[in-house]
Amino acid sequence: GEKLSGVTDGRGVHAALATQRAEDSSESREEEPVSEGRDPGVLFPGGAGRPLVLNLTRQVPVWREEYKGQVNLHVFEDWCGGAVGQLRRNLHFPLFPHTRTTVKKLAVSPKWKNYGLRLFGFIHPARDGDVQFSVASDDNSEFWLSPNESPAGAQLVAFVGKTGSEWTAPGEFTKFSSQVSKPRRLMASRRYYFELLHKQDDRGSDHVEVGWRAVLRGLRCEVIGSAHISLYTDESALKMDHVAHVPQSPASHVAGQPLQEEPRADMLRPDPRDAFFLTPRVEPSDLESVLEPCAYAPTYVVKDFPIARYQGLQFVYLSFVYPNDHTRLTHMETDNKCFYRESPLYLERGAGGGRFGFYKYMKMDREEGGEDREEVQRRAFLFLNPDGECPQRPHPQLGGAAAAHARFPQTSWMKLRAPAPAPATREGRARAPGLAAPTADSNSSSEAQPVTSFLSLSQVSRPQLPGEGEEDEEEEGDDDEEGAPGDENASEDSEEAAGLVRGRWREDAIDWQRTFSVGNVDFELLRSDWNDLRCNVSGNLQLPEAEAVDVVAQYMERLNMRHSGRYALLRIVNVEKRRDSARGSRFLLELELQERGGRRLRLSEYVFLRLPGARAGDAEEDRESPEPAAASARPDGRPELCRPLRLAWRQDVMVHFVVPVKNQARWVMQFLADMAALHARTGDSRFSVVLVDFESEDMDVEQALRAARLPRYQYLRRAGNFERSAGLQAGVDAVEDASSIVFLCDLHIHFPPSILDGIRKHCVEGKLAFAPVVMRLSCGSSPGDPHGYWEVNGFGLFGIYKSDFDRIGGMNTEEFRDQWGGEDWELLDRVLQAGLEVERLRVRNFYHHFHSKRGMWGARSRKAAR
Repeated sequence: GEKLSGVTDGRGVHAALATQRAEDSSESREEEPVSEGRDPGVLFPGGAGRPLVLNLTRQVPVWREEYKGQVNLHVFEDWCGGAVGQLRRNLHFPLFPHTRTTVKKLAVSPKWKNYGLRLFGFIHPARDGDVQFSVASDDNSEFWLSPNESPAGAQLVAFVGKTGSEWTAPGEFTKFSSQVSKPRRLMASRRYYFELLHKQDDRGSDHVEVGWRAVLRGLRCEVIGSAHISLYTDESALKMDHVAHVPQSPASHVAGQPLQEEPRADMLRPDPRDAFFLTPRVEPSDLESVLEPCAYAPTYVVKDFPIARYQGLQFVYLSFVYPNDHTRLTHMETDNKCFYRESPLYLERGAGGGRFGFYKYMKMDREEGGEDREEVQRRAFLFLNPDGECPQRPHPQLGGAAAAHARFPQTSWMKLRAPAPAPATREGRARAPGLAAPTADSNSSSEAQPVTSFLSLSQVSRPQLPGEGEEDEEEEGDDDEEGAPGDENASEDSEEAAGLVRGRWREDAIDWQRTFSVGNVDFELLRSDWNDLRCNVSGNLQLPEAEAVDVVAQYMERLNMRHSGRYALLRIVNVEKRRDSARGSRFLLELELQERGGRRLRLSEYVFLRLPGARAGDAEEDRESPEPAAASARPDGRPELCRPLRLAWRQDVMVHFVVPVKNQARWVMQFLADMAALHARTGDSRFSVVLVDFESEDMDVEQALRAARLPRYQYLRRAGNFERSAGLQAGVDAVEDASSIVFLCDLHIHFPPSILDGIRKHCVEGKLAFAPVVMRLSCGSSPGDPHGYWEVNGFGLFGIYKSDFDRIGGMNTEEFRDQWGGEDWELLDRVLQAGLEVERLRVRNFYHHFHSKRGMWGARSRKAAR
């Protein structure tokens, strides 16, 4: 059962859903500033593609008597944090909740975690008089009340906390002064609009309740029950994409423009790459004769090579970029195994929690005539084996008790502390730590003293087993007790002397005047172009500046030779390198040029830096395209640039976003809004949206497509359960032009404006497919404050020419009929076996939204226990 609509040109389609007309809003369209980093055009209740004007709702819907006894409740699931401000940062707040329902009193406890609530409706006072309201909750909450029935007049009258760390016990209405409102005069003949916002994290006993009391001494707050509340409107017959009735109030969109803050992530800072696609491009025909043509057949292509199931991941290599695109997630980096690969023993066993860690990159400045303390510590470290214990064989220079200690590293000598540094000598320098000043009776016991100080300086200890520390302490305590008789009568002088000895023994010297020398450290050199799964917070590989500049200089020299100095280089915007150590490296050069006459242009071309003497390729490649004259080597023997044959990307190629959906109304609306915004911001009409709908019941997907301001779209309806592979295959089959690009997509993606250009640049028919790495946002995170990780292991977002997709056999719909997960790896295996390269790059500001999986694909949930 499939129903395919014809290809529709969305230009000029302005019909909106009748249910989404602004019947609840006043005719005055008063735009309100958006706070907390929200984009004023992210949601489109009047039809996807139409920017949402956050006007306050002043004209309320018709109220009916049967609305009494309950209020509206909107639930926003799977959203972390305990502050109401975090609820407002939710992408779908306030128009597209996960659940719409009702409650019969203003006291709610779902016994759940990581959610936000919005309760709204009317309060009906029992009598005239002054009333105080109070709110209690775990975690934060806000109670807003209007002086009349209009949501536009709502005012914050009571709240619990602002940071997410504040909470109260159930019924604890007086913990914070902010919980209790000032007295408010209410009349029994009127109804008053209210709004209650609540945010719950993953800890504590979740609850939120609102109480009220007359302003009389001794009266306590009582929870507002069903006799005094009513619905704002009846939502039971509305689908989830019908949102025009949802009230807009100061509570849902706090007024006031937020202060401009420094971006928390380096990736959020402006970069020339982000808008470079708007610069007119140099005509490719003007560049064909700049470089000599050469065959392009890299050795890492595994055409016809048998690949075991899901092993294509091992044959995907990363590209290097220049300049730094700041895709490294430095703002949330704690333990980056991709860069900092020192062993835990080396980092943790050193004195001071890692003295032998990054200190190895530092050269301590040595005082003239003085011994370097770091050398002393390093010599001490040589006494340790890889397990952090002393060798079993005692050091030949150790004697007496020290040798015994070396044989038994687990004994209590490990707990000795270093003696205090010796007093300064006449030269004004302290003696080396741990070295005793020579005395008249120095003997073999003084020889052992430096060893104990070495070991104490390095703070050596083996891992403590459970209960081991307690036994040692008890043993030491027993020894003290054995010597206890008679100690009570010891002199105070002897105790003071013992204290001084212990104090001198335990003190460590701190050299505040120590300086050091250090060179430039580039941890990028530790990384390889292998798809390392540990590097999920590390950004793209960085191409050394010297290499990028050298390639650009060669190209500009040849360009100006060909066009007689017509172009001047303004800046290097982007250089991408794919390395092939056997034949050479492929580069994508993106340069901003100044044309003679004043016009600025964009150069974006692939070039190949072929190694001298490298073979052109295999026999099949030679038959398909006879090898032209070899690229001439430079006089210095270094490789020369050439133009790789059949590796030119098309700027005007059509891109089709193929997305299967089922019962995801709020995400479908958001996706269509993003696609419409992409069209508006770029002016690019050479893309299409193909939605494959598995009989969604929560919205009319086809009607939403018609209302969206998209350049083109296709709607395909399929019966049965959701099947990702089958949905993607059906969407690709609906595309008629084999020389266009299909982008296998997900519904929960935030696209940067440059995404269309990025897909086109990295897809070349018969040669290149594109698998951009998306950043998965964590729970409670948003594109304005991104926290999460790069999905280095997933290939579900995939761009490829339709002709190539058909040639490899498309999606595996038989094996992945009733399941998904792994279909992207299986597709990758066949793409690589067909001889295509897969370009793998982290894309700036390209996010996968965190989302709830509850209720997706029509799944049913169990009835919750009461």
